[in-house]
Order: sequence, then C-alpha cells, then structure tokens
Amino acid sequence: MNLIALLRERFPALQIEENFSFARHTTIGCGGTARASAAPTSTEELAALLRFLGRERIPHCFLGAGANVLPAEGVFEGVVVRFCGMRALSFAGGTIFAQAGVTGGELLRYARRNGAGGFEPFTGIPMTVGGACTMNAGVADCHFSDVVLRVIAVERGTVRVFSRGECAFAEKRSVFQGGIAVAGALLRADFSPPEVIAARTEEYRMRRARLPKGRSMGCVFVNPAGDFAGRLIEACGLKGFRMGGAYVSERHANFIINEGGTADDVARLISYVKDTVARMQGVSLEEEIKRIPSAT
Repeated sequence: MNLIALLRERFPALQIEENFSFARHTTIGCGGTARASAAPTSTEELAALLRFLGRERIPHCFLGAGANVLPAEGVFEGVVVRFCGMRALSFAGGTIFAQAGVTGGELLRYARRNGAGGFEPFTGIPMTVGGACTMNAGVADCHFSDVVLRVIAVERGTVRVFSRGECAFAEKRSVFQGGIAVAGALLRADFSPPEVIAARTEEYRMRRARLPKGRSMGCVFVNPAGDFAGRLIEACGLKGFRMGGAYVSERHANFIINEGGTADDVARLISYVKDTVARMQGVSLEEEIKRIPSAT
C-alpha cells in the first residue's frame, strides 16, 4: 500500500495532500516536493499521527509558515506535518491560548480586539505560534520567549506541557528543535489601551518596512556575540553577490533573496558566504535557518 493510501485508511478525516510543493509553501519559494502532507486539527490528532509515523518509521518534518526553512531539491520521501488546521484562540485572565497554526497576523488582531498588549514586536514577522516557539522568533528587543508561559507539545507521540524553563529558549533556539511538535502555547498578555497597541504596532510595522523585499528566509545567520552577521558579510564585499538566481541583499547583507533560483543556488551561496566570512573575518557564522533534506 502506498503512503497516501496508508494515511487515508488510517486517518480518513485528516486533510492530506499528495505531492506537496515546498516552493509554494515557503517564503524562499524553492525546493522540491514531499510525497504527502497532513494537517491535523487537534492536539490529540497530532499525537495520533506522530505515533503512527513513528511506529511505521515514516520520515516526517514539521512546517509552519515556512519562513525560515530551506527545503532541498528532489523528493522528500515522507510526510510534511502542517498546522494550518490548528488555529484556535482563546483569552481569559490576562492570558491568550493559541494553537500552533495561528499566524502572527491572527494573533496580533485577536490580541488587539481584546485589549491584550505585548505582542506588537511580532508585527509583520511571517510566523505561526508553533514556529515562533520553536525558533524563539522576535526582534532585538523582544523574543517569543518573553510572552510564553507554557507550551503544549507532542514528544514521541505523548502530549506534554512544558513550563517556560523547560522550553530551553535561547537566541533563535528552543528544545522543540529536536523533533518535538508544538501544539499550542499559553501566552502572557498585558492589558493595554487600544491607542497604545495601535501606536506600538505602527512603530514595529515601520521597522519591518525597512527590511529587504523579495523572496527570502529572513535573516540567514545568527548574530555572533557582540557583532552582527550582516556587518561581517558586508565587510567582505558580498552585498549583491549572486549565485544563479540567489543573491545577497544589497539592503541587508544577512538576507539572501531568491529571484527564480533553486534551493541548490541558495545553499551554494550560503556556503560561499560562510567560507568567505571565516576566511576574511575569522568568524564562523551559524545558520539561523533550518534545512529540510531530500530523502532521495
């Protein structure tokens, strides 16, 4: 029995897509395909799916907004677990509960309607709540870890509640990068007047407006301690440097823009930038993005 038939027999209510395109579902706009994607609608369904995939030894990966990932060319011989069916939101007692598939825009609009402040720094960031927890998304003065109280996740097919401390948040890092699937998060909100939320939202919107336009993964490299990856790359004269259809942004050197290129173009350019910065600046840049390998 092929993979699609197997999934549909075991999970008849699950939203399943055959020949899933990474190029259509990532902000970098390139990469190959996966045999299937599956979108659970609840924590219980997510846990059941992951138990099944683990038991059957079916390769799988997680995909939220697809904003900071680079999928390889070729075919991923497994299942992309998506969270677009998990979009519930609730507000009580100064906290918001958001399922993993809630987008940044949905979270911000919901918070604003309920007079819940503290989420304005995430304005314009292409993210889902699950991805934001996993990558500790944010800006220089605020990260998602600053608003997280608890995270509900699935680890080895078992539902767990992680305290903030157990999440092991760091710069663009968390415990969830080890294959633990975020199902939702309880977030701390500050009661704020609508005009204060609106003003702060506009402030962060203007900041985001200065970032490069075009298809990218956001910042490619983590800033080294006491320095900026973009400054190091620019100091090497790499702004505008191109490989195939990918090039280093001339506006912000820590962005790689895809202009009709392939994932191989992007990967080769990343390697070239890392090698050049190591040779000329003596600094080993660490990738902030996550790779999705091909299983071919």
